[in-house]
Amino acid sequence: MENLLLHTCCAPCSVYCVESLRGEGIEPVSFWYNPNIHPYQEYKARRDTLKAYAASIDLGLLVREDYGLREFVRAVAGDLDHRCGYCYACRLEETARYAAEHGFTHFSTTLLVSPYQDHERLRATAEEMAARWGVAFLYRDFRPGFREGQAKARELGLYMQKYCGCVFSEEERYGNQIRRDREGSV
Repeated sequence: MENLLLHTCCAPCSVYCVESLRGEGIEPVSFWYNPNIHPYQEYKARRDTLKAYAASIDLGLLVREDYGLREFVRAVAGDLDHRCGYCYACRLEETARYAAEHGFTHFSTTLLVSPYQDHERLRATAEEMAARWGVAFLYRDFRPGFREGQAKARELGLYMQKYCGCVFSEEERYGNQIRRDREGSV
């Protein structure tokens, strides 16, 4: 493999992915493009943590700034229960496009490390974008290393987010508390 552009959702998820790829002799270049992460302070915390982590392990990092709150909400507002499909597609398409236009031979994503993501949908979406942009998708099931990577991230003192990224996933995180609050105020 010549070179790999690795879409990176956050530093903690990248820990195991980068170590695993380097163990195979692949030196990825991290690509930050996450217009799904809201509010801005969360977006900034994740981006800045990735910048510091990448510098600490000598990992190439490309940052594509796009705090896309309005566009994201417009795209998913009609079907919040299926918003992840849009989220995967917009991020993986931009990664594949960037890879194709900047001479990368392959792309992948750290989203493949999370047991909380729809792994098969991620894979199918990435393969679709690979075909659309004419750049190869490097598939790896990084999930077996999820806990190990998260433990290392904690040891390193990396910022550990509490929800997937969008405001709707944050709402789901607090769902039980929201229900209790509603019941208590009736």
